[in-house]
Order: sequence, then C-alpha cells, then structure tokens
Amino acid sequence: MRTVLRRPDFRLLFAAMVASMAAESILLLAPAVWVKDLTGSDGMAGATVFAVIAPMALAPLVGWVVDRYRRRPFFIVANLTAAVLLGPLLTVRDRDDVWVIYLVAGLYGLSSITVAAVLNGLIRQMLPPDLLGDANGALQTVRQGLRLIGPLAGAGIYAAVGGWLLTVLAMGGFLAAAAVVGLLRVDEGVSPGAGRHLTTGLGAGLRHLAREAALRRALVGYGLGSLVMGFTESLIFAYVDQGLGRDAAFVAVLVLVQGIGGLIGGLFSAAVVRRLGELGALAAGVTFFGPAALALAYPRLWLGVVALLLAGVSLPLTMVGLHTLVQRRTPPGLLGRVTAASRALVSGPQAVSIGGGALLVGVFDYRLLFALVGVITMAAGLYLWRGRGLTPPGAGPARVPGPRRPLDDEMLATIQRRRAR
Repeated sequence: MRTVLRRPDFRLLFAAMVASMAAESILLLAPAVWVKDLTGSDGMAGATVFAVIAPMALAPLVGWVVDRYRRRPFFIVANLTAAVLLGPLLTVRDRDDVWVIYLVAGLYGLSSITVAAVLNGLIRQMLPPDLLGDANGALQTVRQGLRLIGPLAGAGIYAAVGGWLLTVLAMGGFLAAAAVVGLLRVDEGVSPGAGRHLTTGLGAGLRHLAREAALRRALVGYGLGSLVMGFTESLIFAYVDQGLGRDAAFVAVLVLVQGIGGLIGGLFSAAVVRRLGELGALAAGVTFFGPAALALAYPRLWLGVVALLLAGVSLPLTMVGLHTLVQRRTPPGLLGRVTAASRALVSGPQAVSIGGGALLVGVFDYRLLFALVGVITMAAGLYLWRGRGLTPPGAGPARVPGPRRPLDDEMLATIQRRRAR
C-alpha cells in the first residue's frame, strides 16, 4: 500500500476519492433512518437501500457510455452530477415527501454505477498491474475506515439539525472530488472507444464475463451470496428494534462497529490477494459473512458486536478481490462495460434480496432469516474457494486473445467495405 501511495498521480486520485467516499459514508445510513423516522416502517426504511441498487438494471448502458469517453473528464462530470442529484432532498419535510428520498436514492444509485465504472478504468490506466491490488486495498481501507465516523456522523447530523445539512455536506464532498481530479494529469490519448453501434456495444461486457472462466465463477458465486445478503438491510432494523429493544438510530452504532472490521479487512486485503489470489480473497470475504449472519440470529449485544466486526472484515476482502480480478482480466477498452456489467450481475440479485427482505421481515421471524443468510453465504464461499486455482497467487493479468474482442463500429465498417469490393 505504501508503494502505490508514493505515486503523485495516485495520491491526487486518492485525495479525490476520500472526499467522494466521505460524502457517501454520511449518506450510507441517514436516508434509511430518515424514512424510518417519517414512516415508522422497517420495511420502508430498508426499501431506501433497494432504491439505490435498483438502477443496476441500467448498468450495461452506463458502461457503454463510460467506454465512449476519456476517463478523467468523465469522472469529473460524474461527481458534479452526483452533487446536483442530491439537491431535491432539501425539499423533504414530512411523510408525503418520502417519494423524493426514494427518487434521489435511485438517481444517486445510477450515479454511483457511473463513478465506479470510470474509477476502475482510471486506476487501470494510471497503474501497472502489480499495483492494482494495493490501490484497491488502499481505497477500500479508507472506505471502510470512514464507516467508523461517517454513518454515525450522518445520523447525528440528521438527528440534531435535519436532513438539509446532511445534504449540503454530501454535495460538498462530491464537488471537492471533481475539483481535485481536475488537477490530475493522465496521458489518456483518445477515448477508449466503445463503438457507436449500441446493440453491439451493450452486450460486450456480458460476453467477456461469460467467456472468462475466473470472472464467470466469481460472479456466479458472489451473485449467489448476494441473493440473501441484501436481507440484512431490513433485518438489521428488526434486530435492533425487536431483538435489542433500541430505537432505529442505534443501527448507526452497529455500522460503526462494522466499520472497524472493514478497516481491519481493508488493511490486509491486498496481502490476502497476493497470498490467495483474487478468487481466494473473494471466497474468504463471502464465507466470513456466513458466521456473522448466524451470530445475529441470537440477539445479544456482545455477540452482535463480534458478528458486525466479522461482517466488516468480509466486505473489503470481497471488493478488493473482485475489483482486482476485473481490472486484470479485462482489456482497457472494455473495462467500463465489464465493471458496470459485473456490478449489475451482483447487485441485481442483491436488489431482489433487499426488496424480498423488506417483505419477509414482516412475515417471518428475523432470526430465521439471518440463519438462512448464514447457510447460503457459506455455501457460496465454498463454491468460490474451489475455483481459486483459476487465479493463482502472484499471477499477472491474463492476456485476452485479440480475435475474440467484440467488434466496434469502425471495425464493422471496415469489414463491410472490404466485402463490398
């Protein structure tokens, strides 16, 4: 991690991401608490997270757009757009305005897909392959570290002042990120070029994911885990309310504990990738979520603290393993589409599970649902672990054979001209 932070270009990007992730962290929990406060419903609070993830259905289109433009200017525009999209939250006053929170959450989710797709390409462009894991680990460490103060600060600001100040601070974070990246100098040359043919370009990311064995296994395994991981977004409110007998704001304390685990996981994630390979790190992260969920089925505060620590460790291992795998196994011109498609294939099941969790928590005992989450995520982790040989430790980026790349419009036009002769 120290090696990558010595690079001036990455330090600028790192500073921009700190500002952007700080904005994200204070918004991580507060909108759900806001909805819970306005409606009194655990299900409607959990549905706020569903609204953020639902736009993943548009990920292939987002990736196609991202691959058509240079990464740095697109990153700036994406962060400026994120700041503007938060503006309508300043109009929320009572229960009748909950739809505004849902609308902004959906638009913000679409923006986050765009930023993630651009960021992956920008990191790949700036750094050699052997530093990708360290870069992803550094960013995940900060992301998880911000969970120590961000969600609690966001909930505290909301409780003390209201949602308007929270919104203004988050907008400022995204504006700062855009300004800092404006100072970054990257030799991008021409845009990566996704081609102008929409139908050809949209499916290119999915085709690459289907052909590449390691990516295919990663997304099948992680997608299986995501089918139930999303339950916890609603279950945690029931756990706090019914199990611990505390109000919804106490969720912020548990998220703080999870942030400590995330900080630990982030610090060691790059080393785990080097030792176990990308799929091995992903498998460890998904597997760790299983015993954490099982522990939450028994409502005791000390056990909940242990469970949230373990769940926190799992998240950066999962993210660093997956992001590094995508970056190393994808040609630069496809990276926006592959990143967006991979997020859609993981977050699609997660969105379904968040929506399902919001419904099931009102029908079944939350403890039974936590037990189900634990069993399925451990099974998904075992599936990923058995495929770890596809990404042996220390392996460099796999070279994708040229003839199998998707054809863009310019290539198709050349072929048609030759045939016409």
